[in-house]
Amino acid sequence: MTGQPARKHYPTNAIALHWLVLLLIVAAYACILLRENYPRGSDIREALKTWHFMLGLSILALTFVRVGLRLITRQTPPITPEPPRWLHLLSIVAHVVIYIWMITMPLAGWTILSAEGDPIPFWGLTLPPLTDVSEQLAGQVEELHELGGTIGYFLLGLHAAAALFHHYFLKDDTLTRMLPPR
Repeated sequence: MTGQPARKHYPTNAIALHWLVLLLIVAAYACILLRENYPRGSDIREALKTWHFMLGLSILALTFVRVGLRLITRQTPPITPEPPRWLHLLSIVAHVVIYIWMITMPLAGWTILSAEGDPIPFWGLTLPPLTDVSEQLAGQVEELHELGGTIGYFLLGLHAAAALFHHYFLKDDTLTRMLPPR
């Protein structure tokens, strides 16, 4: 024991990355949904698709930053009052699933573009393809990517519902630990 009081919030960088990634996810969903309002081949539709790709790849990059920071700092404030062990283990599983989703979805999008022979735009750069051109592979991965998008609604909704459940029903500080300190 160091004699220092237990941290009540995640580190500022973890909080900022958490909410930034959420905003990027919402924007990526918005771009891909809004594109349906415009005719195929139109400039705005193509721009929304490009933004979707770049936002997805940004989510991928920031997810690795988040994981790296978590492994380096190991700063996780304790939940007060402490939840039952089974609930703690369930939250670990849920977070691992969300992180896997935040990694596999952008990689799937990158694979789709690669398999279609399209450039992979990333903020002024063109990233290398992950695979050779294959329309069959592109179609298969696209189906999985769309399924992953649907699963994402469920995962994010469940994550938000769990935070609210902790806050309003269990009356612990799970939610407030990820909010900036007042």
